[in-house]
Amino acid sequence: MQADLPESAAYRRAHFSTRLPVNCLYSPSHFWLAQRTDGVWRVGFTKFATHMLGEMVDHEFQTEVGSSLQPGQILGWIEGFKAISDLFCVGTGGFRDGNPDLGDQITLVNKDPYGAGWLYEFDGQPDAHCVDVRGYQTILDKTIDKLLEKQATETDE
Repeated sequence: MQADLPESAAYRRAHFSTRLPVNCLYSPSHFWLAQRTDGVWRVGFTKFATHMLGEMVDHEFQTEVGSSLQPGQILGWIEGFKAISDLFCVGTGGFRDGNPDLGDQITLVNKDPYGAGWLYEFDGQPDAHCVDVRGYQTILDKTIDKLLEKQATETDE
């Protein structure tokens, strides 16, 4: 059951639709960031990312609590039925920890991506490439357009 989302913006394009919390920042690599307290950020996958990876089956963080972080740094990995993905840092600061509930309930990432399915927390600042909800909608438009173009090209071959 998905938790009630804070104020959100509807998004729909092609066969994909979702609601995006407006109080979050978003990375071009399809992570959301929500400020928990001053300088503490919680990070998770957007619904689009979970859609692309499929149902989650396993994950691992390879970063120690307290480690210094830089944008783009690989923190671990996550495996879905459709693909395996690195888990990237989307800010500068220190690694607080991964979501302890995912050890027993990795499917929370799919079932409640903006709530109980969060991935990790860090102290610091978001990457300068992170955008607000409107900026993320533009990123989604471009990403989905590329996927549709690729599908059209493969169909024509």
